[in-house]
Amino acid sequence: MMDSLDRAIINHLQGGFPVCANPYAEAAKQLGTSEIELLARIKKLLGDRVLTRFGPMYHAERLGGGLSLVAMKIPPNDFDRVAGIVNRMPEVAHNYARDNVLNMWFVLATETPEGQQNALDVIEHETGYPVFNMPKIKEYFVELKLRV
Repeated sequence: MMDSLDRAIINHLQGGFPVCANPYAEAAKQLGTSEIELLARIKKLLGDRVLTRFGPMYHAERLGGGLSLVAMKIPPNDFDRVAGIVNRMPEVAHNYARDNVLNMWFVLATETPEGQQNALDVIEHETGYPVFNMPKIKEYFVELKLRV
């Protein structure tokens, strides 16, 4: 169960995180709590899987890397095995199932553009299924915030 402070933390931190010498202390001050309490709450929200990730979002291309949306067609009886392989890769984020012929989708972010093909080759080899790579052509900023 989330209380009002948990909701405030999630809602507030979706809008940005302080960039300063003591960012957690500053965020806690903005939320009217202590740094220790804020850190404990974030840890609990992650541990309870209310949050699946807490961290910055990087523009991989601006840092010299590569970014793609990838889809796969996986038989339902093999989905969990393939998801386990894909999710173990540090280059993979946001893996999710879709009710579609292409039923597994994930974001692939690599340190270099060349790393994209290497990671895709590893996924194909380890899973035994082809990948459909859809590199970003144009970026749109949607600013999705999920209020709780």
